[in-house]
Amino acid sequence: MIYFEDLQPGQRFLSPTHTLSEAEIIAFARQFDPQPFHIDPAAAKDSFFNGLAASGWHTSSLSMRLVEGSALGQAANGLIGMQIDQMLWPQPTRPGDTLQVEVEVLDKRRSGSQPGFGVVKVRWQTRNQRGETAMQLECAIWLQCRDSQVPTAD
Repeated sequence: MIYFEDLQPGQRFLSPTHTLSEAEIIAFARQFDPQPFHIDPAAAKDSFFNGLAASGWHTSSLSMRLVEGSALGQAANGLIGMQIDQMLWPQPTRPGDTLQVEVEVLDKRRSGSQPGFGVVKVRWQTRNQRGETAMQLECAIWLQCRDSQVPTAD
């Protein structure tokens, strides 16, 4: 388990990878973002994206899944997001792209109102196999402190 005390600014966590198929991109978009450039490869060729592109929400959701598979996914109380300060999609995600997320700890502070918890500011950077950034965000997560654990009876 990872607790508030275990994290330090500058610390980085690397996720596993996932390669997106055209079928995954279309299935997600049909359900959550059914715009032609996400669901129709032929129509997507004549769009701003010049080809099928995953929804930014798909890239973000997949990034969450990948982070959960990293060591940071072992957070004592789970990865509880408090806010997102910035979210950018500078490069579209395409069929066949292999994504990986790197999370960097930027800052941390103990909670003043909930002494058993702390707030950790992190930056996520999702990159494809070419090292291009597909998604970036900064957010605050709520993390349990080790010293807040209640001893269990034997």
